[in-house]
Amino acid sequence: MPEADAPTAAAPKPSKSAPQKAMEKLGLLRDIDLALHLPLRYEDETRLTPIADLREGVAAQVEGVVVDCQVELRSRRQLLVRLKDDSGTLLLRFLHFYPAQQRQMSAATRLRVRGEARVGFFGREMVHPVVKVVDDDTPLAQALTPVYPTSAQLPQAYLRKAVASGLARADLRELLPAGTVPRHLPPLKEALHFLHHPPPSASLAALEDHSHPAWQRLKFEELLAQQLSQLQAQRERALLAAPALRAGPGGLHEKLLAALPFTLTGAQQRVAEEIARDLARPQPMHRLLQGDVGSGKTVVAALAAAVAIDAGWQCALMAPTEILAEQHFRKLVDWLEPLGLKIAWITGSVKGKARQKMLDAAASGEAQLVIGTHAVIEDKVGFARLGLAIIDEQHRFGVAQRLALRNKLKAGATEGHEPQAARGPAAPLEPHMLMMSATPIPRTLAMTYFADLDVSTIDELPPGRSPIVTKVFTESKREDVIDKIRGAVADGAQVYWVCPLVEESEAVDLRNATETHAELGAALPGASVGLLHGRMSPADKAAVMAEFSAGRMSVLVATTVIEVGVDVPNASLMVIEHAERFGLAQLHQLRGRVGRGAKASVCVLIYTPPLSETGKARLKAMAETTDGFEIARRDLDIRGPGEFMGSRQSGAELLRFADLQEDAPLLVAARRLAPELLDRHPAAAAAQVRRWLGTKAEYLKA
Repeated sequence: MPEADAPTAAAPKPSKSAPQKAMEKLGLLRDIDLALHLPLRYEDETRLTPIADLREGVAAQVEGVVVDCQVELRSRRQLLVRLKDDSGTLLLRFLHFYPAQQRQMSAATRLRVRGEARVGFFGREMVHPVVKVVDDDTPLAQALTPVYPTSAQLPQAYLRKAVASGLARADLRELLPAGTVPRHLPPLKEALHFLHHPPPSASLAALEDHSHPAWQRLKFEELLAQQLSQLQAQRERALLAAPALRAGPGGLHEKLLAALPFTLTGAQQRVAEEIARDLARPQPMHRLLQGDVGSGKTVVAALAAAVAIDAGWQCALMAPTEILAEQHFRKLVDWLEPLGLKIAWITGSVKGKARQKMLDAAASGEAQLVIGTHAVIEDKVGFARLGLAIIDEQHRFGVAQRLALRNKLKAGATEGHEPQAARGPAAPLEPHMLMMSATPIPRTLAMTYFADLDVSTIDELPPGRSPIVTKVFTESKREDVIDKIRGAVADGAQVYWVCPLVEESEAVDLRNATETHAELGAALPGASVGLLHGRMSPADKAAVMAEFSAGRMSVLVATTVIEVGVDVPNASLMVIEHAERFGLAQLHQLRGRVGRGAKASVCVLIYTPPLSETGKARLKAMAETTDGFEIARRDLDIRGPGEFMGSRQSGAELLRFADLQEDAPLLVAARRLAPELLDRHPAAAAAQVRRWLGTKAEYLKA
């Protein structure tokens, strides 16, 4: 008898090829994604150049017949192919090759070859050109050949076919109503087909600098989608309910102003009033408070907290590092505890019973202000009536973290909020959100990246700040810098020395903090030299900072853990080693640790040559200005908007094609059109956002 059939196993899912995985990694999932994957540059395969007319260093395409093909074993094994046309001969040199390539280029074979010519010992030659076997009548390309952004696992030929296929299938119908697109721009479908397959007559310069009208159409579409998404998020937020927080006469807000040991600057008064007006509304505030290093953002945050607390609600302040959180904690305790407020401190270093006590105080409402690091958003941390959330250095937190803090206000906390009652008991309240940043944002960036935020700017520094002189030296002047430190310490000054690494790395040849600490300790006998870095325990960090803040330590060797939140007025000399390795905004933040007292302050930047062009531009900017807004403008010029804003931190790269400085007129047009589309053509607006942003639109709402 035949055996019973064995049970049929489920067919395994076909595994994805390396190119397919690479395409997914590049985000090329939909036909429209492929259609919008635009070339980096183009190769001209529409014409042939006679071999005799080749120019050194210029890419060209030639066609000829193989005269000779052989492997030579001189200094290294290489394949030499001699090609001939009616005008002359050309040597093709391959240092890496396979037997199949050698067979492909056998004698009498007609080849079409593209590469960069050079003059070698044996005359004109091309090294590793692109080779195609052709017939006498093989037609030339009718359009420029696109070269796409790709990866090692995704060959150009595969990607070209995929893009062409996606472009053919993609729905490229005009979504925008007639008359809304600037007149000089072509239809979207025409623009995309042109950019993927430009004719030989197209201006390569206009294509490569993105000034061609086809490029302008894509930039406009992209900017419009982004503005629509931001405006939609802003309108959705306006429909939400928040507690109306009003400062009463003679309340905590006024008591704090009276108790402060200094007078607010005009800019501080202006932004504090802007924030107070927002807090008084029954819709959630979503405001960015920006100001240069040392401009006094913390006191503005304290005044906002006082308004919320005076209205009977709690406030939470979250900072990215324990040092910065502790700096805020100390200042706010000094200002607010004498007024009778209870402040809780929640960080990863607070453990056991002390932590539980803080958690209980926040959950019961006993703590009116809660300050801490990302520990504030942990599931175990609850609030009785969270009315205001303040996030310092907001760009250091990801989208999910910012959303988690917003969600800490319980739906049941609606007592005394009339607008909420009108909307029904199920509608949840949201806390007001105040985000702070010491990296000033140029106006065009604020218009784009923060289109759904209100931006308040502190554009003046408090009086009494000493100017900071910035000097740039090469590594060879290191001993001279140490001599200057010796003199400064003898005069009673305190010094920071910043290093980029904590311990030796084989990958990066940088002097590390521990080695520098030992070196300066030996060079400055009798002076107290401390060490501070991110791998130390919170208790050890706090102990070192306490010694330095109290003036019992002369020199502090540190990593960038001191970038923000460290305020020691007596520190007047900052040395930043390997300054070429730091970003411009980071250098400016570090420099801001000095100049906080009456003493004239100096920042010394030590670099190791040779410098890249970017490195030169950064150090030049630092030496020429201390204005944070000018620094931000130059940083935008050097890095571009994506890197400037930290796209990875924010959850999505916001702009792929548009340049916020070059394309400011398109941005203005997009901002003008966005409200009209949302009001009169909501379906077209939604389709535009889906086409360009897909799921990324959700990230823009956080």
